[in-house]
Amino acid sequence: MKVAFATTDGCLIDEHFGRAGLFTILEFTMTGYTRLPDLVFAAGRDETVEGTRGQGDAHDGAVERKVERLAGCRLIYMTAIGGPSAARMARRGIMPVTVPDRTVIVEAAEKLMHQIRTAPPPWLRLALQQNANEPHNDKGDAP
Repeated sequence: MKVAFATTDGCLIDEHFGRAGLFTILEFTMTGYTRLPDLVFAAGRDETVEGTRGQGDAHDGAVERKVERLAGCRLIYMTAIGGPSAARMARRGIMPVTVPDRTVIVEAAEKLMHQIRTAPPPWLRLALQQNANEPHNDKGDAP
């Protein structure tokens, strides 16, 4: 199961979904997790999304393209997300997870791994099962 983390430095979850130009991607299994190549939208802030706020269809399209590129992920950790963006994710089976600013990615990953190993809730078990049934990309490409 692929999980994305909105980050500015690859170490901390410290970015709003729309503003994030970088997502660290980890792939989780029942036994552990590995880091995949980062998914880069922009150097720094994602001006494609951020710069179109309040512009109706242009903004909606920019957000939709971002969600589409992250569609291989089951969870996306971030500091904040707007309601319309969260709804777009939900329609694609992606769960947005908001955490306090500057949460350490490794700590969030370890908490998720503990949950996977001990008592995953039904939605998490389903996501892991769906991942196990999907063909794997041997190139190691991010979603």
